[in-house]
Amino acid sequence: MSICFIYFIFFFFFSMISFFFSIYFMIIDYMFMLEIEIMSLNSNLIYMSLLFDWMSLLFMSFVLYISSMVIYYSDWYMGDDLNMNRFIVLVFMFVLSMIFLIISPNLISILLGWDGLGLVSYCLVIYYQNIKSYNAGMLTALSNRVGDVAILISIAWMMNYGSWNYIYYLDMMKTDYEMEVVCLLVLIAAITKSAQIPFSSWLPAAMAAPTPVSALVHSSTLVTAGVYLLIRFSPCLSKNLMFFLLFISLMTMFMAGLGANYEFDLKKIIALSTLSQLGMMMSILSLGDYKLSFFHLLVHALFKALLFMCAGIMIHNLNNNQDIRYMGSLIYQMPLTCCLFNICNFSLCGIPFMSGFYSKDLILEVLSMSYLNLFVYFLFYFSIGLTVSYSVRLMYYVFWGIFNFKSFYCLGNDFMLKGMLGLIFFVVFSGSMLMWLIFPTPYFICLSFYMKLMVLLVIFLGIWFGYEFSQSDLKFILMLTNFYYISTFFSSMFNLPFISTFGVNKFPLDYGFYCYKNLDQGWSEYYGSQNIYFSLKNNSMIMQFFSLNMINIYLSLLVILIFFIIFI
Repeated sequence: MSICFIYFIFFFFFSMISFFFSIYFMIIDYMFMLEIEIMSLNSNLIYMSLLFDWMSLLFMSFVLYISSMVIYYSDWYMGDDLNMNRFIVLVFMFVLSMIFLIISPNLISILLGWDGLGLVSYCLVIYYQNIKSYNAGMLTALSNRVGDVAILISIAWMMNYGSWNYIYYLDMMKTDYEMEVVCLLVLIAAITKSAQIPFSSWLPAAMAAPTPVSALVHSSTLVTAGVYLLIRFSPCLSKNLMFFLLFISLMTMFMAGLGANYEFDLKKIIALSTLSQLGMMMSILSLGDYKLSFFHLLVHALFKALLFMCAGIMIHNLNNNQDIRYMGSLIYQMPLTCCLFNICNFSLCGIPFMSGFYSKDLILEVLSMSYLNLFVYFLFYFSIGLTVSYSVRLMYYVFWGIFNFKSFYCLGNDFMLKGMLGLIFFVVFSGSMLMWLIFPTPYFICLSFYMKLMVLLVIFLGIWFGYEFSQSDLKFILMLTNFYYISTFFSSMFNLPFISTFGVNKFPLDYGFYCYKNLDQGWSEYYGSQNIYFSLKNNSMIMQFFSLNMINIYLSLLVILIFFIIFI
């Protein structure tokens, strides 16, 4: 048996166990907490704490199930790789770090999973070793490092309270102004890990990783860690922090949706789609409904993993080409892959009775029921319309457009499709299933007829705009060149990648170059080591000149000596 199959069986088995335990815990309303004392230092007890409740077990089962399918898929996708075992072990460490984070009610043990995710994600992003991957890996690692520092500071701050088990202090944090610092630091950590503005640029950059890793990162592990941490801390977030989070997440949603409509890289479009959905989870969380955020987190994990798997097959079969302008008419070449891709896209758009519809429609209606201003309401609905727009644009370019690639290099493979078919059932049915599980009492939604129809109206407007965006005849391309700068601005996420890289390091690099030229190679060099060297060299050359045994030198010295004796 291959190493992939062993890990697949391992993950799948524990996923099923975790799922049935979560249902059992949910039914009997049970929570199990385990504390293992590691060390005692000056009356500070350092525990390894594990929390098992319905939420942690359910999320863990989803992470393990998606990981099992991704590893099964990787067996063929990464089959030609010489370092296959190293890749699978890295993925295993990645999943293990996420599980540590999920089941930890303790900031110390959370840091173990949090830092593990950051470190292993760097190793996976630079897996294909080239300059682009190294740059993307460094941007990913350093952006996440900001959040790691925030967690470390919150650990230091919580030493004042006798325990790092934040679960004991949730009520206290809401009223105590000193404890609100911890909430703020956790919020900063979650924003960096879930790539909200202004830390959004690392998420599309992390597409340099192999596609199975992208499927894992963007569905259930790295980017969802921040959302999950905030779901755990949601009871203690103050109104000011929630308002701040709402603004940040809405802007992220809007920016990612707009950027995806101007992007041409297949994987980056799906990455920006993830960013948009993370913004949606954060925004409904900031409105106070953490269960709804968790519901969308689970549903999104399933269809996003399958979207990346389908994209991986397309890229693989088109000779590693990722530009959607070279694709087209793939429905004739890869019908089953395209069907799965379409189902995931429909779920992402919130088409009625797909799994995504149950969470997105409920999120929009709960938002409509809230007391919010027109800015929030308009931006939320507009961002949902942009989601439908870029999905339709992507489908038009990839499936129904003209085939633009230089060679028909389309090869199917049943082995990869088996891993994908393990997810498609849940992509269709998980919405209703999870809704019955998580919300035993249904939501009471009271809206007018026109507000209920707003969701469908936004979906149909998005389909129309997406079709208009995908019109790629010569006249349309020439028309777009008139707006070249603004389209570049939108596609580069409001210039965030430039701000995150050149904006941070340009001044220190320029200043370092100035110091190097003017100090190291300038005055300090002239009056320092170089000048001493030249002085000694010149003096030694004079002495060497006198030491040459030439008679005219000795005669000259004798004449000078006689001259001095006579005149002195």
